[in-house]
Amino acid sequence: MSEIRRPSIMAEAVANVARRVNATVEEEKDTLDLSNCKLISFPDGVFRVLNSVAEKIHIVTLADNEMKGVTSKFFKTFTQLRELDLHGNVITKLPDVVGELEHLTSINLANNKLSVFPERLTQIQSLERINLEGNDITDVPMEKLQAMPALKCINLKSNPLDNNLLTAIQQFPQTFEIQTTTDN
Repeated sequence: MSEIRRPSIMAEAVANVARRVNATVEEEKDTLDLSNCKLISFPDGVFRVLNSVAEKIHIVTLADNEMKGVTSKFFKTFTQLRELDLHGNVITKLPDVVGELEHLTSINLANNKLSVFPERLTQIQSLERINLEGNDITDVPMEKLQAMPALKCINLKSNPLDNNLLTAIQQFPQTFEIQTTTDN
């Protein structure tokens, strides 16, 4: 019985992605929402469908899927991204090309499997908000974060940050808000 059900669940997920992508193209939306689509990666076919409108897409939500990563092709396709929501996946790292998103203002990487702070994010001059809550990050490049001109807030709650780092963060000159869980 479960063997029969599984293909229908997959077919339903594929149809759901196709509906959402087609709506984005047909309605010329600046938003692509593929959250809760059971994706393990960004579908290659979607790149072809969105190729003509990718420059107009400013917000992409891939939250609550099962994605282990996002490819360089994704970041090279959606060059005009302002907001990217990847929370609730199993992402372990981002490709270096993420640092080339010159319009990105907000990235949500909460509740993933990042163990290392994605330092390429510090190269994005327009980035205002970084959410890394609920990952496995132990160290943060405070000097690089401090040099980010637009950064307003970084959420580091529920990460296993070292007590010495937490003390250092509190003593660092604050040009942006840092949210941490003090009872790590």
